[in-house]
Amino acid sequence: MKRYLYILMTAASLTACVKDLDTLPLNTNEPVSEYVYGNSEEAYLAGLARLYFQFVSNDLTDLQQMDGGASEVIRAFWSVQETTTDEAKCSWENDAWVRALNTNTWTEAQNDAVYAVYVRTLQGIAYVNEYLRQTTPEKLASRNVDSTLSDKIDGFRAEARFIRAYLYWMALDCFANVPFSTEDSPFGGTYVPPQASGKDIFNFCITELEFLASAESPLNEARSVYPRADKGAATGLLARMYLNAEVYAGTPMWSKAKDACERIFSMGYSLCPDYQALFRGDNGENPDARAEMLWTVTYDADRTESYGGTSYLLAATLASTDITDQSKPNGQRNGWAGLRVPYEFVSRFFKVSGQDYVTGDYQVNDKRGAMFYIKGREESMENALYSFMNGWSCLKFNNIPHDMTEKEFLPTAETTAFGNVDFPMIRLGEIYLIYAEACIRLGQTGTALPYMAELSRRAGIDPPSSSEIESRFWLMEERARELMWEGHRRTDLIRYGFFNTDEYLWPYKGGDSYTGQAFPAYKCLFSIPPTELATNTGLAQNPGYAVP
Repeated sequence: MKRYLYILMTAASLTACVKDLDTLPLNTNEPVSEYVYGNSEEAYLAGLARLYFQFVSNDLTDLQQMDGGASEVIRAFWSVQETTTDEAKCSWENDAWVRALNTNTWTEAQNDAVYAVYVRTLQGIAYVNEYLRQTTPEKLASRNVDSTLSDKIDGFRAEARFIRAYLYWMALDCFANVPFSTEDSPFGGTYVPPQASGKDIFNFCITELEFLASAESPLNEARSVYPRADKGAATGLLARMYLNAEVYAGTPMWSKAKDACERIFSMGYSLCPDYQALFRGDNGENPDARAEMLWTVTYDADRTESYGGTSYLLAATLASTDITDQSKPNGQRNGWAGLRVPYEFVSRFFKVSGQDYVTGDYQVNDKRGAMFYIKGREESMENALYSFMNGWSCLKFNNIPHDMTEKEFLPTAETTAFGNVDFPMIRLGEIYLIYAEACIRLGQTGTALPYMAELSRRAGIDPPSSSEIESRFWLMEERARELMWEGHRRTDLIRYGFFNTDEYLWPYKGGDSYTGQAFPAYKCLFSIPPTELATNTGLAQNPGYAVP
């Protein structure tokens, strides 16, 4: 299924600008509109694959970016979620986006990573809307599509709606107030979508996801079509949105978050016994790893060839000097010397000891902390934020299959430049943590304890007590351990009230001071890119940012 999806993605990879979706293409062979479909199932499936391809696309059409890899939505979203926090810093001081995100000093000026998230999400939504316009019952009837294929296409439409909801969630989380459109919106000519409030975007997504997760939905049943979206994915995103409902819409929804998690518990998912196997190059083929995945974005080193996604998280975590003829520590041959973790984060959450920067050895009891590479490193980033060798490298994402050693995989690693690791967009470990947080907020700590004990057993550490998990910091810390580098950290710190305040500091928070400092609350959202404000005069800038 994974390989077939990639073949269809390749067939559907001819692209058009967002604005070009308003009209029919001049080239009638271009698979973006009326001419492509007819009554062939493969054509409709290829159109759907094009929507999934939005998550790994490096195409620069309609983006004012010089680096296609950096503009990929998974890479850009990861960067704004992680390098703005205590979990990651980037050493590429000459890249325009880096300094501002590392130190929380961005302004309304255009930032490449932020801009990529904004444009990629809205571009993807435009593609979904066009697919839904082209697959209405009326369109299918006009093309003499039979009832059997029509029913299948109804399921494809449900997948497309899930993709749109996920893209809207990403935009909501970063910007709150964004242009809003669906397949029923006017399009073409001079029409530009109106800006909706974050609360309205939230309510739309909740309505969509509740239907998609319901028994009446044509979306596939959970765990039936990996790597495509199914009812497990829809319910998982629903749980995440309920978890953050107070931030997004002003009203907590803990009971709904708890209920959504309980629905997932009945769908047959299970924790992978080996935490590291979740992030290895065969995680999409390993049945134990797949059993934990509610939804992933798939990467294939032979077909995707993306410098975003897990290729980014593999290559940017090592220096070229770490990649030798005898060693490819994470199963690929690139060393970009970009991303690393402040030692303060590692020390606080994983309680490491005995670190030897010559041999690369250290001790840690929590198995989730066995992912770091420290050979040749310096411990502190003080006065060295842009020196890659200062800080700890994170090899959580690793091309080497779960049942092979580095030495066994070395011949393959020597020719591998891209990621084979499927990126976990939603997995059961996250759902356990959402459930625990909801239970605690509802005064049902005892209900949460068995799920936290399962995560602890897998990590090889003692389970927490009731008093521990009721601490304001414990869940924030456990999410840091379990979900590190999976793109959750900024969202979590905002929800806990720690992102911008001086209650919790980290190196270079809020400026160039190593000790960190608070920064304005309005930066819990990013600015609407100035080029978009100029193009769509109906948009209002987010509060706190200057209007050009």
